[in-house]
Amino acid sequence: MLQGVGVGHRSIDAYEGIAPSATLESLREVAEALRGARVLHLNATPYGGGVSELLRSVVPLLNDLGLVADWKVIYGDDAFFEVTKTMHNALQGSGEGLDSSQEDIYLENTQTNAERLDEVYDFIFVHDPQPVAVPAVRGTGEARWIWRCHIDTSEPNPGVWAFLRSYLDSYDAAVFTMEDFLPPDLPVERTEMIPPAIDPLSPKNFDLPEEMAREVLGWIGLELDNPLITQVARFDPWKDPLGVIDAYRLVREEVPNAQLALVGSMALDDPEGWSIYEKVKAECEPDPLMHVFTNLTGVGNIEVNAFQRLSDVVVQKSIREGFGLVVSEALWKQTPVVAGRAGGIPLQMADEVGGSSSKT
Repeated sequence: MLQGVGVGHRSIDAYEGIAPSATLESLREVAEALRGARVLHLNATPYGGGVSELLRSVVPLLNDLGLVADWKVIYGDDAFFEVTKTMHNALQGSGEGLDSSQEDIYLENTQTNAERLDEVYDFIFVHDPQPVAVPAVRGTGEARWIWRCHIDTSEPNPGVWAFLRSYLDSYDAAVFTMEDFLPPDLPVERTEMIPPAIDPLSPKNFDLPEEMAREVLGWIGLELDNPLITQVARFDPWKDPLGVIDAYRLVREEVPNAQLALVGSMALDDPEGWSIYEKVKAECEPDPLMHVFTNLTGVGNIEVNAFQRLSDVVVQKSIREGFGLVVSEALWKQTPVVAGRAGGIPLQMADEVGGSSSKT
């Protein structure tokens, strides 16, 4: 049996006054026709990334609306997650592909996960490339299978895309963040575009008084006497943390006392993140005004909330991006944002409103 993730309870009624009443009522009406439907969300990690944050909010709301929803994570050894990280990068346009031994590692782990998925569901949402081959290996049964791709696959590595594409025939539908993200020759007839959104009531986004936010950051050792620039992102080459450091050093020429905080989360499915984290730490350690914070040192959603509220500016220097909800998070807290013009970021930042986006 695959590992389930506990999510607690969340009521749709709690969003009255935040979301339009008509939207909430529409959700209730749509859900009524699906009452009792068994729904599974399947992904690679219970924490450390945007997908897990979305599921932590969505799954309990589905249950509150009368569906029977579960969230499970797949099994994978270190070699498997090395392969899936290569796949992830390749789908976003990296030149590095997979050799036959890596493809074998992927399929061996997929076989294990397919055997462990023994429950019966009406709808199964498979998130991103890590579990994508499960229905082809396991068989689809009576369930409807939906691939939810959160990344920009518009210009994938041809070899990796050909490998992945061969397992997509088993899907009844696919969901992408934007139409611009659609890959070439997608073999799934039905596609839908659904941008993600932040959860205003989550610990990362709920109201946090300034005094308490200052206490939270003081607790982890950050002084707020100097101007603060923050990037909240996984330690990923597409988030360009080393480029953020270069840009920060230019800022220091004009604002010598400015400090930088790079705030990230280490995830189970991202072994590449460790090497980038070490490089970032090495760059920052000699300078007392440069800080690196992660979930390894107790920095979670409340701390990120405080960083986004108390920073003078939040940076999101993405080269490629799925959607980049950290932009919406910062703007929700009325903090100025400077971000790369990548993925879904321009959808969140109207020109000359609330922030600035750049092609560089």
